Amino acid sequence: MLRTNSDSKRLLTKTIIMERRKFVKSVGLATAAAYIGQKVLANEQSTVKSSVIEGKPAAEFPPLPYAYNALEPYIDARTMEIHYDKHHRAYYTNFLNAIKGTPLEGMALSAVFASISKQPDPVRNNGGGYYNHLFFWNNLGTGSAGPSPELTAAITTAFGSVDKLKEAFSTSAKTRFGSGWAWLYLNAEKKLAVGSSPNQDNPLMDISTIKGTPLLTLDVWEHAYYLKYQNKRADYVDAFWNIVKWEEVNARYQQALKG
Repeated sequence: MLRTNSDSKRLLTKTIIMERRKFVKSVGLATAAAYIGQKVLANEQSTVKSSVIEGKPAAEFPPLPYAYNALEPYIDARTMEIHYDKHHRAYYTNFLNAIKGTPLEGMALSAVFASISKQPDPVRNNGGGYYNHLFFWNNLGTGSAGPSPELTAAITTAFGSVDKLKEAFSTSAKTRFGSGWAWLYLNAEKKLAVGSSPNQDNPLMDISTIKGTPLLTLDVWEHAYYLKYQNKRADYVDAFWNIVKWEEVNARYQQALKG
């Protein structure tokens, strides 16, 4: 059977995509971006649904969704490199080691967190660290259009305005004593709420004082900001709003409403 020009083009495109994905997998997204373009990689990465991060742990350490310097000047490249490749990678590796050979191996993270009070500290701390950072990276980006009309309406009902939400969220982040995370989440009553959690806890955990479906988070451990902001956590929190990927928050809000 003779191939038409359109058939040949489709085959060539499919081959290029497959080879590009093999390359990205072998060297990592951040390195590959320097060679084949951040925009192209971002488009491919967007095919991964955010809900996947609550599922089974990835078989391989998940790639960063952008280059190390993509969020400058708000988060510098060196901080991003250390944060992702040292801290996050260690949580991932230690979590897999902690659940290896146990009934938790192969379980969805949401199920692990639902009974985290019954698990040893290495599972709680490393599982939370793996998930929270994965969630955090997906929260970040540039050129965001802002909350959707549906999310804006929900924010206005819960907080009065988007600015009031930012104020409440920022206060949670700035006043979290020691290390931890600030969260925007949808609670059991399907209402928006903000709060913070210590260490590597999150709203999916049965031991958490704030419970619900996470929509947005900010890492306020010192390693997330100290190289650039030193002890000025408030400046880091304020800068965060310039790189919130609202499209991700909008999508997670719609998913959370569906249950």
